[in-house]
Amino acid sequence: MLHTILWDWNGTLLDDVEVALAAMNEMLARRGLPLLQGREPYRDIFTFPVRVYYTAAGLDLSAEPFESLAVEWTGLYHRFYPRCGLFPAAREVLQAVGEMGLEQAIVSASHQQALDSQVEEQGLGGFFQARLGISDIYAGSKAGLAQRYLESQGVPPEQALLIGDTLHDWEVAQEAGCPCVLLAQGHQSRALLETAGVPVLESLIQVPAFLRGLQA
Repeated sequence: MLHTILWDWNGTLLDDVEVALAAMNEMLARRGLPLLQGREPYRDIFTFPVRVYYTAAGLDLSAEPFESLAVEWTGLYHRFYPRCGLFPAAREVLQAVGEMGLEQAIVSASHQQALDSQVEEQGLGGFFQARLGISDIYAGSKAGLAQRYLESQGVPPEQALLIGDTLHDWEVAQEAGCPCVLLAQGHQSRALLETAGVPVLESLIQVPAFLRGLQA
């Protein structure tokens, strides 16, 4: 029986793909490097850890420390952040999931303070039993967060479902021992997501029907 939904945040509930793309293109432009030509080229190369993505985008980590690049990117992201909002029907989806009697938590590679601020700004704080972020800005990995949370709550992994938009979400679910469903609306392309061999939905709005199918 399903008990807990573990949500990713960026690219799953928060539609910040264009903001993340704009931040990277600003960094590339400052260095006279070719820009990423739109959403799909970005989604084809984005990955975790983000230092690998930085290299794929064209940044030279042998010439500039990753840490300084991460600080620059974070500053640009926050500058562009007002452009982004929730995916369509995000609030309604969370409401529907709650009405199914399921507990909900966020498991994110965002800095904890930024995550808390964004969730509150979007008016979603009341939907979640927990919001789990990381302690730095480097978005290296959220490995272990889901596993430790389920253990702390006494929830068997098979009674949880992680919903995200990247292969890293699938890896986190594997580590925690829980099933996973991925959404093709976010930071990675459907082609990449399908390599995980788990269900891939087109968008967030399909989640309630998917969950009802699991509970049938």
